[in-house]
Amino acid sequence: MTEEDPLELPRGIALAWGVAATPQRGPKREMSVERIVDAAVALADAEGIGAVSMAAVAARLGFTPMSLYRYVSAKDDLLLLMQEEATGIPPESHLEAEGWRGRLVALYQEQVLLYLRHPWMLSLPITGSPITPHSSAWLDASLAALESTPLDAEERLAVALAVTGHARWCGIVQAGYSEQSRTSGMTPEEITMRESALFDRVITADEYPALRAAIDERAFLSEADPFRFGVERMLDGVEAYIDRIDRGEPHVSTDEWVDLDRAELSGDRRVKEAQKSVREAEKALRVARKAERQALREARERIAKAAARD
Repeated sequence: MTEEDPLELPRGIALAWGVAATPQRGPKREMSVERIVDAAVALADAEGIGAVSMAAVAARLGFTPMSLYRYVSAKDDLLLLMQEEATGIPPESHLEAEGWRGRLVALYQEQVLLYLRHPWMLSLPITGSPITPHSSAWLDASLAALESTPLDAEERLAVALAVTGHARWCGIVQAGYSEQSRTSGMTPEEITMRESALFDRVITADEYPALRAAIDERAFLSEADPFRFGVERMLDGVEAYIDRIDRGEPHVSTDEWVDLDRAELSGDRRVKEAQKSVREAEKALRVARKAERQALREARERIAKAAARD
């Protein structure tokens, strides 16, 4: 490829943008990429992403798998198109919110709802920026919400990604609870009570003092939304940063990434064995410290009993 040649779009992305070649022969009226994707999304919504296969989608449509491959040539492309269809475009209602912060919160809430409607989307791997029309529209909406601020392009993108990350994390947890409720028959409140009781049974103040204190303060039984609290406090920080820029303070560059040594990713057997030895040593240290705490507690009890007798 030369500098003048345009980069060829992968098949799935080309299909999403409507610029891929379509079959010239076959059941054109009965079959289309749109019908295939709609059927796959309906299947995933009803039975989960594990139920989606080219054969299952074909059966749902009343065709053979080979018929599908003439329109969508790989399952990875189908998954990308399913994600694109389920994502849709951001609702215009977010434009009615007040200010950049209100719009971002509205977009956050809508993204969480997307994950609750289509929890299978959370199972799809993240392989890079989703360069598709609908996903691009969501990112564009977040960036547009920040256009009135003094943030530069990199900072606006960072804030948009942070909001998306908060929404995804909330979606993961909320969808998990919804699935547990569906499979167990318990209400969300019953699940919360059960989890609190399990925590109460196994978490001790000696071994997990901060967690034990949170349990005793009934933090896990609170009806407050911890995810909304997190995204609001993150936006507090952005707002304070914007205020500093408005006062003439310089932009802050944060160009350091969390870096992992390439050797850790190499799959080297000796590295993996050494890491396993470290984990085992850390586990043994935790066990030893637990035994020490137990011994100290018992010693204090003996001293107290002896003092009471005296």
